Amino acid sequence: MAGYRAEDDYDYLFKVVLIGDSGVGKSNLLSRYRAITSAYYRGAVGALLVYDVTRHSTFENVERWLRELRDHTDPNIVVMLIGNKSDLRHLVAVSTEDGKSFAEKESLFFMETSALEATNVDNAFAEVLTQIYRIVSKKAMETGEDGGNSAVPSKGEKIDVSKDVSAVKKGGCCST
Repeated sequence: MAGYRAEDDYDYLFKVVLIGDSGVGKSNLLSRYRAITSAYYRGAVGALLVYDVTRHSTFENVERWLRELRDHTDPNIVVMLIGNKSDLRHLVAVSTEDGKSFAEKESLFFMETSALEATNVDNAFAEVLTQIYRIVSKKAMETGEDGGNSAVPSKGEKIDVSKDVSAVKKGGCCST
């Protein structure tokens, strides 16, 4: 079954959420039910791609998650690679350098966080939102220079980042 597309005609469209404890397999259920994948990603202008710095296998899967993200979103989505659980320094299986290197190679932003200690959590979200805002602001200025109406979106309006996020990404991937 293909994913939902705007041009599809449906009598009903229901939103279903998956809830439960961490590690029970919610993500596996979601990834197995491919019909909702594109609807989940639709309209996203930013993403936090998270791996566990204490489990190398989660870092190995980042490439697959990034491919899925890029397959279902605008190619210019702002993506930050997050190495979480940085508080567990004695258990680190993925070095900061490996995370930064992958982020640079893929033109992603990078940050290590600790959700447990609330280290860099706010900073990670703020950085992604700042980069999205810069794109929107740049578009507004470009449109203003051309004598057109403001490109700043009104409340509830969809933000399209399809133009020129690459210039932002080229400025560097990594924030600490």
